[in-house]
Amino acid sequence: MKSNKQYVLAAALAAAFSPAAVAAADTNLDPIVVTATRQAMRVSDLMADVTVIDREMIEQAGQTSIEQLLSQQPGIQYTANGGPGANSGIFIRGAAPKQSIVLIDGQRFGSATTGDATFSRIPLSQIERIEILRGPASSLYGADAVGGVIQIFTKKGQGAPRLNASTGYGSHGTTDSSVGFSGSNALVSYSLQAGHYATDGVSAIHNPRAASYNPDRDGYRNSSLAGNLAIRPVDGHEIGANFLLSDGTSRYDSGPSTPGQKKDIKNHQDVSNQSLWSRNRLTKNWTSTLRVGRSTDKSTQARDGVDTGTIETTQDQYVWQHDLKLSSGSALLAAEYLRQSVSGTTDYAVDERTIRSLLAGWTVGVDDHQLQFNLRRDDNSQFGGKSTGSATYGYQMSTAWRAHLSYGTAFRAPTFNELYFPNTFGALFAGNPNLKPEKSRNAETGLIWESGQRRFSAIYFHNKVSDMIVGWPLKNVSKATLEGVSLGYSGHAGAWSGGVSVDLQRPRDDDTDKHLARRADRQMFSHLSRTFGDWRLGGEWQLVGQRYDDAANRVKLGGYGLVNLFAEYRLQKDWVFFARGNNIFDKYYETVNNYGVPGANAFFGIRYAPR
Repeated sequence: MKSNKQYVLAAALAAAFSPAAVAAADTNLDPIVVTATRQAMRVSDLMADVTVIDREMIEQAGQTSIEQLLSQQPGIQYTANGGPGANSGIFIRGAAPKQSIVLIDGQRFGSATTGDATFSRIPLSQIERIEILRGPASSLYGADAVGGVIQIFTKKGQGAPRLNASTGYGSHGTTDSSVGFSGSNALVSYSLQAGHYATDGVSAIHNPRAASYNPDRDGYRNSSLAGNLAIRPVDGHEIGANFLLSDGTSRYDSGPSTPGQKKDIKNHQDVSNQSLWSRNRLTKNWTSTLRVGRSTDKSTQARDGVDTGTIETTQDQYVWQHDLKLSSGSALLAAEYLRQSVSGTTDYAVDERTIRSLLAGWTVGVDDHQLQFNLRRDDNSQFGGKSTGSATYGYQMSTAWRAHLSYGTAFRAPTFNELYFPNTFGALFAGNPNLKPEKSRNAETGLIWESGQRRFSAIYFHNKVSDMIVGWPLKNVSKATLEGVSLGYSGHAGAWSGGVSVDLQRPRDDDTDKHLARRADRQMFSHLSRTFGDWRLGGEWQLVGQRYDDAANRVKLGGYGLVNLFAEYRLQKDWVFFARGNNIFDKYYETVNNYGVPGANAFFGIRYAPR
């Protein structure tokens, strides 16, 4: 309890000494989000725990990876098996990476064999904004949305035709450059963006006593291309297409090199995401959206220049959604079809599955009361049918204060590896085709205060997960409780901007009462910045508590604190020089036992972005 008080005190001090906490606010900025309901709604009308990361925050992140940027948001932690480009995972409210969904422009993204999204292959330079929905969302998005949903939106055209470009250089020989053009008018909007990132990196494994240790640098290279085109032939009708292609190669350690064997181990990973859509306003109260998309994740391992294995997963998704304005509220009706397939050098007994889904939702407001109901049925060709639902009640207590209560169910489908991985390393490590989906039941209550550009939130959640897949051989035997409180404040006032969030959570195995691996009970993140004419200066402070690397809680990972600084100088109207220093006190820490982190690092660059 004493440690918890220290985190709350740190948050309180950060907020209390932020000028934004006590000064008057400017005009309220109320962004539109779609992830929380699958329909466009203002953040101030939502009855859900949602965060929006806008383009300004992404540009401020500098050389920070998308995983690190996400970990600075309430309720999110991350792990990485080394530096940039390494395998990584995102934990939302204590849920494992496999227990959350990642979408890119509405299309499901990730590997069907591992169940994880390849965040390291998603360049920040291609992203316009990110929406984070915390809490179970299977009633909206189907399997795997136990912890929440992260939706990434690529850049779209807006306004007069314009070029944009950015380039920079930093520690460990890091370079990051991007260029693109975009625009829009009454008939068409368009955007095309290209980027390249490269770094010499650090040794993936830091501990010289580890069997796979190799003291070389494990570099990373990535090239990306993204585009978006939308045409509006008549009012109320739009057809469009978008794509994201990313090609990355990362090195990792597999033991020391010798004169006769360099042990140059690489992972070459191509990911893609593309879709076509038609959005049609059939009547003034009925809008139909038809979307067809595909995402791929192809990973090839190579040793000393020779390919040793390839696995590719493909997800084809078809969605037909209807948004209806009713005399009382609005309704959502949709049908989905998802086909997941696996190919490559690994022989799976079953290499394809299909999921057919129907979902419905209703949102209504009466005076100061608001209700939201969602129901979904998923029929999976591997394990049959699964129904999920959610119900939320919200009450606007005053102009500034609102509260909500919600209850929802969710589930996670076993991955192809968990079900059908072949008996390559012995029967103990083979898949189990008899596995059932994991299930969860979540209760949540929240209190939110908003005034102008200032916002405070307090969220309590209690998520019971059953039939968890654990052990070797794999079995549905474990239960867990994901419980916690998230406190957050953010505000803008004049030249000042600041915020602070604190997470106090207790992700535990119900059978052993042990900590779930790699999840801290406590964390805090705060930021403060100020504009001085053409200058903008700021800093960030992040605290993460101790964790355990293993389910048995035998290997402890120490807590850590990081301080980051950033600066921007507007050279001219459209030109900005920027600099960022991460972990400026060179704090050594690990998110995975034995694996290294970049340490203190800096990045400097220049950006051309016409206003």
